[in-house]
Amino acid sequence: MERVGKVNQINMELRKTFQFEAAHLLPLLPKSHKCRRLHGHSFKVEIAVEGPCDARLGWVMDYAEMAAAFEPLWKQLDHNYLNEVRGLKNPTSENLAVWIWERLKPRLPLLTEVVVAETCTARCVYRGEGR
Repeated sequence: MERVGKVNQINMELRKTFQFEAAHLLPLLPKSHKCRRLHGHSFKVEIAVEGPCDARLGWVMDYAEMAAAFEPLWKQLDHNYLNEVRGLKNPTSENLAVWIWERLKPRLPLLTEVVVAETCTARCVYRGEGR
């Protein structure tokens, strides 16, 4: 069943995943904690946008727009020492998720969620203030 003409009456969520390699340490932890020592991760970041489908195009937005919005952040993060990135002196997954949100939201007004995974079993989800 084709939904041409009705697709703009529904909201959809789009998700796009990015990956980067980076080193960090968590300076506020006790010296005995393993995360206080310099270490690295293969980070995965997933961003989600939500909005109405465009009736003519049949999509919420172009995935390429999401990639273009994230690219400047990726360049700051990939293969870098996160503690030296402005605003990330204590680069926990939680702080990194907020840092990404604050920089993406102006470029992606439909942004609803940022997920930061530092391992394949540990991730943080941030949905912005007041949600």
